[in-house]
Amino acid sequence: MPTFTLRPYTEADEDPAIALWLRTWQLAYPAIDFTKRVDWWRERWRTELVPQAAIIVAEQDSALIGFVTIDAVGYLDQLVVEPEHWGWGVAEALVDEAKQRSPTEVTLKVNADNYRAIKFYRRNGFAVTSEELNSSGRPVLNMLWRPA
Repeated sequence: MPTFTLRPYTEADEDPAIALWLRTWQLAYPAIDFTKRVDWWRERWRTELVPQAAIIVAEQDSALIGFVTIDAVGYLDQLVVEPEHWGWGVAEALVDEAKQRSPTEVTLKVNADNYRAIKFYRRNGFAVTSEELNSSGRPVLNMLWRPA
């Protein structure tokens, strides 16, 4: 299996991370035009995630292939992996890194219709704790991981 490495985020990762976010979300929800949301996302990335969360990137051959964000209270806001690297263990390695940085618990929200992601999180020890609607009115599941 091809190898990849994990490392802390640097400012030079911003454009590749945002491009990867756009590509994966557009693939997951093709009916939504995420290109219209890039400016909003870039602002959120710069003002919320970069200053408040640890961001760990996965790279292969100096190319960013995934990232995870985990804040000081253990909230995992984003887990994004390039579709060509699904099934390579990249997402698992990023989630394990988030768990190491928040060893007592990790929480997250996932779209209730994102069955692939829900299955992945369940496989990695997360359980659904509740359901709510996000700001777009879509149902999301709140999930929690705690060590056994």
